[in-house]
Formats: sequence, C-alpha cells, structure tokens
Amino acid sequence: MARSGLVKLCCTSALLLLCCFLLPGALAEERFYEFIVQETLVKRLCKSQKIVTVNGQFPGPTIEVYSGDTLAIKAVNLAQYNVTLHWHGLRQLRNGWADGPEFVTQCPISPGGSYTYRFTTQGQEGTLWWHAHSSWLRATVHGALVIHPRRGLPYPFPKPQMEAPVILAEWWRRNPIAVLRQSMITGAPPNVSDALLINGQPGDLLPCSSQETSIIPVVAGETILLRIINAAMNTELFVSLAGHRMTVVSADAIYTKPFDTDVVLLGPGQTTDVLVTAHAAPGRYYLAARAYASAQGVPFDNTTATAIFQYKNAPGCPTTSGTGAGAFSGPVGRSTRSSGHLGRAGPQPMLPFLPAFNDTNTATAFSNSLRSPVAVKVPGPVTQEVFTTVGFGLFNCRPGPFCQGPNNTRFGASMNNVSFQLPNTVSLLQAHYHHIPGVFTDDFPAFPPVFFNFTSQNVPRALWQPVKGTKLYRVKYGAVVQIVFQDTGIFAAEEHPMHIHGYQFFVLATGFGNYDPRRDEAKFNLVDPPSRNTIGVPVGGWAVVRFVADNPGVWLVHCHIDAHLTGGLAMALLVEDGESELEATIAPPLDLPICVL
Repeated sequence: MARSGLVKLCCTSALLLLCCFLLPGALAEERFYEFIVQETLVKRLCKSQKIVTVNGQFPGPTIEVYSGDTLAIKAVNLAQYNVTLHWHGLRQLRNGWADGPEFVTQCPISPGGSYTYRFTTQGQEGTLWWHAHSSWLRATVHGALVIHPRRGLPYPFPKPQMEAPVILAEWWRRNPIAVLRQSMITGAPPNVSDALLINGQPGDLLPCSSQETSIIPVVAGETILLRIINAAMNTELFVSLAGHRMTVVSADAIYTKPFDTDVVLLGPGQTTDVLVTAHAAPGRYYLAARAYASAQGVPFDNTTATAIFQYKNAPGCPTTSGTGAGAFSGPVGRSTRSSGHLGRAGPQPMLPFLPAFNDTNTATAFSNSLRSPVAVKVPGPVTQEVFTTVGFGLFNCRPGPFCQGPNNTRFGASMNNVSFQLPNTVSLLQAHYHHIPGVFTDDFPAFPPVFFNFTSQNVPRALWQPVKGTKLYRVKYGAVVQIVFQDTGIFAAEEHPMHIHGYQFFVLATGFGNYDPRRDEAKFNLVDPPSRNTIGVPVGGWAVVRFVADNPGVWLVHCHIDAHLTGGLAMALLVEDGESELEATIAPPLDLPICVL
C-alpha cells in the first residue's frame, strides 16, 4: 500500500508539474488595488484649481497585469460627486456588474461609499484604459490598463527595450462638471476645452507649461513601445513624432498587421500601440497631438499638446538615468505613475508635421491601414441586423435662457431618432436581472423610422427633432449581430467614435455617403478585418461591424465623444442568457451600490 501510495503521489506531482508547463493560466495571479477618488490641487495654464483624481494622480495610476490575472479594485469615493469606473475594452464575460457605466450596469458610488470591481482578464492583451463613467468625471479620472502576454509568452514582435504610456486628454480652466452643467441648463453645446494634454501636461507651446512638459527618455539604437491612449472627452486626435517613423502593432488591445506611418489617428476611447526605434541624431524631438475636427463650422480645441522624446546624454541635454518619465519596463503588481518631470533643459526640440485639422484623407488612410495580422474566421451568416443612424438632433423649445442651442433650440443627439435617457432609480442591468418593470422597453428600432438622404447637408427640419426614450435592443444569445452605423447631416456631419461595451467586433467596411447593401457589401473585408472595441464612423459616412453575441447582459453602445453621449447618442443591447449556467449573467456582488435619490 505504501509503494502504491508513493507511485500515486509521484504521478500526481508529475501531472501537476506538466500542467504548470502546459497551462499558462496556472500562473495567473490575483491583484488588488485601492483607488481613492478624491479632490487634488493642481496647476495648469498658470492657474491652480482642484480636480477629481485617483490616488492624487493625474493621469491616474497605470495598472499592469498579465493576461489571465484576476483583479480586485476597491474604489473609495471621497469626492463630492457620484462616481463609477469603467474598464474600457475589457469584455467582462458574464460579469456586467464590473463594467461600470452609471445607471447601465450599476448605481453610482455615492460620496463616502465604496465598491470593489472584480474581474479577470481573459484572452486579451495589449493597451486598454480605465476611466470614470459618470457625468464628466473622466476628464480627470482616467489611466492606462496594460495587459501583458501570459508569463513566458512573447510579444508577436521583437521585445522593445522600453515601454511608455502616452495618454492624451483635454483641460478646462473650469471644473468640467460646471462646463457640463452649464450646457445642460442652457441647452447649448458645452464649451470646448482650453488645452490638449499629453500625460497630464499641455507642453512647451502653452503658457506656464514648459517646466512640466512630459519627457520620454530614450537610448540611441533602442526600440520603444509607445502605448497611445485617447482619453480626451470630445476630440479626435492626430499624433506624430518628429524625426521618427512609427510602426503600428496593435489597436484596442488586438494585434494588427504591422505598418509604418508618420501619423496616428485616435478617436476618444481608442488605443494604438506603436514601435519606435531611436535611430535619429541624438537630441530632442517633439511628440505632438492636434485635433482632427471633422464637423464643419463647429468650434474645437485648436491647441497643440507636446511631449519630448529625449535621447539620453545627447549634446546639450542633461545626463539622465533610469527608465524616466512615464516609462515602465514590466508588470510590478502595483499602480504606477503615468508621468514625471525629468531633464527639461536642453536645445529646442524639433516639431513634427501634423495634418490639418480637417484632413479627412489622412484620417481615412490611417484607419484603412488597420488589418488583422492573419486571416480570421468572420462569423456568419448574420442572424440579427441593426441599421442605425448616429448623429445630432435639436429639441424645439420656447426662446429663452434654457434654449440657447442653434436657432433657439436645445442641443441633442440620437440613434435611430431615439435620444437615450438613463434611469435614476436602478440600473438597466439590475432591472433586467431582477425583472423590475417600468425601467426600460426592449423596442429600440432595428431600422430608422424614416429613410431619407442621411448625409445631405439639407436634411428637412421635420427630421431634426428626436424622441427621448430608454429603449434597448434584445439579442438572442449566440446570435451573429451586424450593426451598420450611419452618420447623418443633421446640424453637422461628424466622425463618431462608437464604442460597444462588453464586445470586440470585426470592422468589415467603412465608407462615405449613404450605406447601400446592394453596392457596399461587395466591399466587406471577410479575410483579415481589424478587431476593435471603438470604431470611428467616418464623417458623412458609415461603418459596418459584426460580432457573436456570446456575452449576456446589458451593454451600452454609444458615441465616445461625451458631449454627444450627454445629448443622447447611445442605446443598449440586452443580450439574453443562453441555455447553460455558463451562458448566463452571474449573480450581482453583495456590495453593488444602491441608488440614492
């Protein structure tokens, strides 16, 4: 018996050892973070003001994990506003309770309250980000979320010697919540930001900013992985680096077929990873960001944000050491800062070429260059299809202080003429899970109520006024869903970065004008389409995306320009449970916040 037991023990030990080698998931870890949401005094553009931050940092902490790791992030709200946190791009399989959009998957965390977001990073790696998803708090409450390949597995490209986050954002000289409230009271579009930021700083070209300009220190001959995130509230951005070419290797945490470029375009919500080899003459070079403003006649932030790509020990530059500002070399299991202040003295950096603010050709060329690295199996045939308009609307009202939109109206936005309204007593996911009536309806129209020349510059005024409602679109579990997003010319055509929570989707095609399936289906890329979580619907054009509805729950679909989301440019998918327990939404956590009226 002893010998038999020893043999069994040895066999069991050998099997466990084999499993450790064969199953990288066996090495996954659980990581705990504490995010303290609080007010912090900062100075930008010559003015000190209080902003809402996480752990006193702006941008907020960078989270670094390996694919397969489980996270528990306790959010403690010490600010004066309700808050939620969203982990942008994470699929949150069967776990909408951790997704975060206010009144969609949870009630907000009230001042003095807390909530622990628990989720696992499954089958995803690359650059994502996290941000507040309540009111306009994400203007300052955001940070990078980096998912490295599972331990022992390489990147699908040569490993860079250094990695650095590049977080793009906007800055107001006022409290962003006050900017939003003014817009909601008057009905006018919100004021544009006063400056663009890179890693929390406007850069050398803006007043009182040169001493805090973000520095990315590099070593000649080394390759750097720049993880670029557009956390801006309302602005699509061109990004360029003087004296260097960039090689795109990933977008929205999905690897792409590598291609070289001088300019990267990112809509709010999107991320792009680029490799840069430091092969230029040792010196200082500007990394710069400027708006791509596709809507004609609409105000936008026309500033240029800069950071400095600085060679270590270059002539005229101070001696530097360490990984430097905003750089990190690998997972450390803790939150890390996203910016720093290193070695700002030195010669004037070189400025890169940036496209004109209305250069749609460059924007289109970049977006069309994105491809999956290998052939993929595009799901089909389509079993549920949605054709939805995305764009602006204007609500008629009596002239006065509350009707300061165009021509004495109130600004609005909609999808298929429905201007989305959030509940305030319970979240949509709670209402669905607990069968609470009267919170929403599931009759979001699969097609526009009226077909017209969507992209005309002279849409009849009778079509400008949407209808307010909380309408969801019901999807069967396992359905192959295709969504056509169609921009409209109501008020002004504009590129809209459309984000689908809980899903990655294949981008089959984009184009300009009105979508025509008889003509445009021939343009579908069914071989190597890119996979994304946020797609820029071209100005005056359309985009077609497709995915399998394998993630039950309630998932918000919305424009990631917050001025448009606030106006109602959103809807939600209600994906039904499947037949098995593993195809159903998990039970809500015990500490899920309750709504406080």
